[in-house]
Amino acid sequence: MSKIGRNDPCWCGSGNKYKKCHLDFDRKLSTFRGMGAEVPTHGLIKTPAQIQGIKESAKINIAVLDYVAAHIKAGVTTEEIDQWVYQETVKRGGIPAPLHYEGYPKSVCTSIDNVVCHGIPSPDRVLKEGDIINVDCSTELNGYFSDSSRMFCIGEVSPEKKRLVEITKQSLSVGLEHVKPWGFLGDMGSAINEFATANGYSVVRDIGGHGIGLAFHEDPWVSYVSLPGTEMLMVPGLCFTIEPMINMGTYEIYEDEDDGWTIYTEDGQPSAQWEIQVVVTEDGYEILSY
Repeated sequence: MSKIGRNDPCWCGSGNKYKKCHLDFDRKLSTFRGMGAEVPTHGLIKTPAQIQGIKESAKINIAVLDYVAAHIKAGVTTEEIDQWVYQETVKRGGIPAPLHYEGYPKSVCTSIDNVVCHGIPSPDRVLKEGDIINVDCSTELNGYFSDSSRMFCIGEVSPEKKRLVEITKQSLSVGLEHVKPWGFLGDMGSAINEFATANGYSVVRDIGGHGIGLAFHEDPWVSYVSLPGTEMLMVPGLCFTIEPMINMGTYEIYEDEDDGWTIYTEDGQPSAQWEIQVVVTEDGYEILSY
């Protein structure tokens, strides 16, 4: 971090003098850094104006998932879901963030049953009674990014699948209890892992959440099998996703060799995921997208 004079304009763009704005904040960061903690750079800390831009993007993201929730049912193809997401995003002025991202061919990820994440929509995959599906939607609006996903139970699903979906959703609330300024991401990740394993499930280790806001994927990488007091320090303005992937069986996964995207459970058991996007505030957190 570059040196700033006490009477210089603050680096956050508020227009206030540094001594009246983020001087004490930076001193606190330095203290934690000196203790060996991983602390965010200024570039990862979102300003109020940036947070407002992210919120506008999130309004579209939420509306698109609401549309999916109102129309998804047995007989729908995942390709149709992709078309819904593209059309509903674009008509609201946004851009589907996944489309062409690092070569990804579609506007949304649709992950069914034993697909952990990054399932590619297809006209050949028809939703049927008993499926559980994660629809992962991400939006760019004027350079600001939002990201969230929801699980949907198609018709009557087995009690085992329904419980997996419900416990996975509950894990978000468990994790949120530990999202607070000057705590650590590992506090949140550890709580989620403990909750999931206590309910007989396993948490995917190799894929996690991420920072987001001015880019689709930013630092930090967010683990849900971490230890308390580890990972990045959470400070006001840090924006990231909480999206644990919880498996009915083993945590082990593998990638489809043909498409290079789709992630499956190693044992073929179902997986579930809910995703929200949060920003750390002075007294806790705010959910931006869900």
